[in-house]
Amino acid sequence: MMETRAPYLIVGALICVIIGAAFGFVYWLHNVGGLGPRATYSVRFNGSVPGLLVGAGVLFNGIRVGEVTSLSLVPDDTHRVDAKISVAVGTPVRRDTKVSLEFQGLTGVPVIALEGGEARQEPTGTWQLVAEPGAGQSMTQAARDALRRMDTVLADNSSSLQATISNLRTFSDGLARNTNRIDGILGGLERMTGGGAAPPKAVYDLKAIAAGPALERPIKAQVVVTDPTSIVLFDTQRILIEENDGRISHFEDAQWADTIPKLIQEKLIQSFENLDIANAPVRATEGINADYKLMIDIRRMQIITVETPAAEIALSVRLVGADGKVIASRIFQESSKIGEMDARTAASALNEAFAALAREIISWTSQSL
Repeated sequence: MMETRAPYLIVGALICVIIGAAFGFVYWLHNVGGLGPRATYSVRFNGSVPGLLVGAGVLFNGIRVGEVTSLSLVPDDTHRVDAKISVAVGTPVRRDTKVSLEFQGLTGVPVIALEGGEARQEPTGTWQLVAEPGAGQSMTQAARDALRRMDTVLADNSSSLQATISNLRTFSDGLARNTNRIDGILGGLERMTGGGAAPPKAVYDLKAIAAGPALERPIKAQVVVTDPTSIVLFDTQRILIEENDGRISHFEDAQWADTIPKLIQEKLIQSFENLDIANAPVRATEGINADYKLMIDIRRMQIITVETPAAEIALSVRLVGADGKVIASRIFQESSKIGEMDARTAASALNEAFAALAREIISWTSQSL
C-alpha cells in the first residue's frame, strides 16, 4: 500500500512545483524583470498618487516599457511620494522627460506615463525624475477643484450676479410689453431685405374704351398727349382710398399695372386709337412737330368712403397751341358707385368711371379743334 501511494505523492508535488514556477515566471515577467536588461529610475510625485500600485505599468509615449517596482512616502514631507520604476534599456529617458499619472480604461487604472525629452545626455544609474505638478490628479478630482473654484467665484460676485439677473428681468418685461412693436419692426426689416416676402399682390389695369363708331368730327391736326402731372400722392401704383376722416389708405393686396399718370396717358391714347387710328394723338416724343398739346393734370383717382362708397376720377385738361396759348380747357369728373369695399370691385368701378371720362375727353377734343 505504501509503495503504491508513493508515486502519486511525487507526481502531485512535481505538478505543484511546475505550476508555482509558471506563476512565478509570469509574475516576474510582467511585474519585475521582463525579458532583456532593465534600467531603474526614481520618480518623485509632489502630491497624491491615487490608486497607483506596485506592478502598475510604465508607458513611454503610450507604449508599455516597464513597471512600478516600489512605492514609498518621503519621511520629511508628507505631501510627496517616491516611486521606483524599472524600464527596458534603450527607452529614451532624458533629464527633462515629463512624468505624469494617467488613468486608463473604464475603471481608471493608474499608470505612470513618460513623455518626450530633448536633453542629449541620458541619466545613468538610479536617476530621479520629478513629476509635473498635479500629475496624480484624477479627472474626478480636477472636476471637484474646478467646481470649488467656480463656487468661490460665484460667492465673491453674488451681488453683481443678482443685479445682472434683475436687469435681465427688467429687459425681458420690456420686450414682453412691446411684442407687437418688435414684430412690426422685424417684419419691416424682412420686407426691406427681401426676407419673409409677402404674398404677391393682385394686379389690375385700366381699360381703354372699346372700338366704336368713328368720330363725327375727325381730328385733322397733329396732337400729342404730354405726361400727366399730379401731386406725389397719385404718382403711385396703389389703389387709393379716402377714409371718412380724410386719411388716405390703400388696398394692401392689390395694385395698378403701372403708376396712375402712366396708366391714364396710355389708356387715353389707346381710346383715341380705337375710335380713329389714323388721326389719334401720340405721345410727346422727340422729333414730332405737334400742332397742339393735350395737357392733363390729375386731381382725383381714388375710392371715396364718405356716405355711399364710390370711385371718383377728376382730370383737368387743356389744349395748347403751337404758340403756347391755351385754346380750350375743361375739368372732367366722373364717379361710379361700388357695392363692396374690396380691391376687385374698386378697380372695376374706377375702370367704369375712366371709360365715361375718356369718351367725354375725346368728344371735347374733336369739337375744340
